[in-house]
Amino acid sequence: MTPTPESLEQTTMRRVTARLIPFIFLCYVIAYIDRVNIGFAATELQRDLGLSDAAFGLGAGLFFLGYCLFEVPSNLILERVGARLWIARIMVGWGLVSMAMMFASGVGSFYLLRVLLGIAEAGFFPGVILYLTYWVPAAHRARTNALFMTAIPVSVIVGAPISEALLKLDGTLGLRGWQWLFLVEGLPAVVVGIVTLFYLTDRPDNAHWLTPDQRTWLTATMARERAERVTRGHGSVLESLRSGKLWLLCAIYFMNTTVTYGVFLWLPRILRDASNEGGVSVGWLTALPFVVALAGMILVGRHSDRTGERKWHVAICALVAASGLLLAVAFQDNVWMLVVSFTLCQLGQRSLLSVFWAIPPIFLGGTAAAAGIALINSLGNLGGAVGPTVVGSLRGSSGNYSSGLLVLTAALVIEAILVASMRLPRQLVAGAPAGTATRP
Repeated sequence: MTPTPESLEQTTMRRVTARLIPFIFLCYVIAYIDRVNIGFAATELQRDLGLSDAAFGLGAGLFFLGYCLFEVPSNLILERVGARLWIARIMVGWGLVSMAMMFASGVGSFYLLRVLLGIAEAGFFPGVILYLTYWVPAAHRARTNALFMTAIPVSVIVGAPISEALLKLDGTLGLRGWQWLFLVEGLPAVVVGIVTLFYLTDRPDNAHWLTPDQRTWLTATMARERAERVTRGHGSVLESLRSGKLWLLCAIYFMNTTVTYGVFLWLPRILRDASNEGGVSVGWLTALPFVVALAGMILVGRHSDRTGERKWHVAICALVAASGLLLAVAFQDNVWMLVVSFTLCQLGQRSLLSVFWAIPPIFLGGTAAAAGIALINSLGNLGGAVGPTVVGSLRGSSGNYSSGLLVLTAALVIEAILVASMRLPRQLVAGAPAGTATRP
């Protein structure tokens, strides 16, 4: 029996999801742990390397300097040589640099290694977003992005207690606890990077794990969508750079990452100061907000795909996150109210990401998609340098976290206003017949 178009679409997407998403999910869990694990090592690092709060915040943010400079070139290379080879190269490189963090011996080497880690990891996240545009039709994209990006809260849920446990190895074999943390948590990136060479498939027309009918349907569907994006949007790099939407998305993502890393790289310290506890208990307190964020990401992504609406999902989630940070300012010395407030913050922030990253492919196609997605991620991630630095500097001058958290709250409100101002083209809704559409 010849499958109907609807059943062929469903079976194809189930197989693509089952094959690709768990693996890139694992890769992103490893990446995120390596990116933010200095948040758990903060107290010990500052003591051993002689880092002030401001110096630690600056060093944490310097990751994004190298990251920003190499994002666009990395994605253009991926478009040319293929995701399998390039993502493997990125993972092995960042794993080695992350392990080398154990050799930091002072402020200068700490700064240098954070910059090198950013250079090594540059291109991974936008590369995966670009890779998914080869495989996932627009109507399924927010939901698929959500499944992939749940790696962020999972990395914290898993990484927080593991990181705190590794810090307990302090003195074993003559190594400090933070050295064990970087050594052990950097190694999986090297191993999985090598596996990537043998596991990933570059394009649907090379996917021998799909049936011929599935391969034909997916290849034709993605080719049609690429052609439509070029017709209604931007197919070249120069055209995309002239687009106001592209620069607006850069600004929106900048605000979001300012808050993301301003909160997360200081969150273990904030909870430790409020609870007067350390070790594994702080790890679990840090992980709790991200458990709730997991469910929110999937539900918001699914609802956005079902309705075809994008921008208001992002704007409302940003305001939910802002309300959480305001609550944190009000209850700065109550550890359980802080957990509740950061839960609201992470629920909003994490849930908006999968929907946000479904917006750029609406109007970027071809090489413009490779450059545009990387540009949004690279310029936006400069906020990762601003957020930790601002929180660290304001804490150093005021002795508390209130001023820094209020600055981050303002960034979320600005983000909501910017995304609400966008005018987006019509977009297909998941499961709708070809030609039907809704306005986001």
